[in-house]
Amino acid sequence: MNVERIDLTGRVAIVTGAGAGLGRSHALLLASRGAKVVVNDLGDGAARVSEEINAAGGSARAAEGSVTDRDFVERMVSDTLEEWGRVDILINNAGILRDKSFGKMDMDDFELVIQVHLMGAAYCSKAVWETMREQGYGRIVMTASSSGLYGNFGQSNYSAAKMGLVGLMQTLALEGARHGIQVNCLAPTAATQMLEGILPREQLELLAPERVSPAVLALVAEGAPTRTILCAGAGGFEVANISLTQGIYLSDAELSGEAISGRWDALVDRQDEMVPGFGFAQSRHELKKAGYIVEETD
Repeated sequence: MNVERIDLTGRVAIVTGAGAGLGRSHALLLASRGAKVVVNDLGDGAARVSEEINAAGGSARAAEGSVTDRDFVERMVSDTLEEWGRVDILINNAGILRDKSFGKMDMDDFELVIQVHLMGAAYCSKAVWETMREQGYGRIVMTASSSGLYGNFGQSNYSAAKMGLVGLMQTLALEGARHGIQVNCLAPTAATQMLEGILPREQLELLAPERVSPAVLALVAEGAPTRTILCAGAGGFEVANISLTQGIYLSDAELSGEAISGRWDALVDRQDEMVPGFGFAQSRHELKKAGYIVEETD
């Protein structure tokens, strides 16, 4: 299958949390494909990456501030529009960790992680949304995680935030479809300082951010998908789905918790499971099993 080289010339991208790690890798790759890049982060990391892009012949500007600050986010977007006239791509990458088992976790740390990952992505997406609608074009990537999809010990706050981003992606993709806005999730696995001393060096090298960022490029391309959870790490790529089994139906006479428990094997049978197109698809599926004909809707 021959695919044209992804060319982002003329596109304007904002990458949050881009002062190091995955965000830096994403920003460098987008810039190398012709995009003008706003490099966002706290501290001087944003300036360093911006300078790195400009020195390599690209076009970038730094935006130092927190995605939890709505006023800052709105200024970042308005400054970008003033300088470059449009925003085509938003990579919501900014995040923090405050890992601890739930029993020992301070709720302030729970709220902070939700604020940075989920609310930060919502603030940034909202700030670019109307511009993308007016352009009739937009590409938004949320950074989810296998911790959100499948759980991870000691990361209840992080897991909740990351699964929240999946829900945000699902609805924004539906709402943006008629306006040419494609919204997806990236669930990356990449080497971080936390993994040093846990994994051997050769495995850490395989988990380099540069082996993840091509997934971002695919998700912001002209022919990008939408409503996709793309997993990436060490050169491996997979798609995760939130599916619905065919399940069971209980008549009024059978309706009980005991009947559900007694037919659990049939309930969880994954044969012919489906990926609903939107939330009401679950209701439609259940009503059909009850004998009602439910009209198909978009």
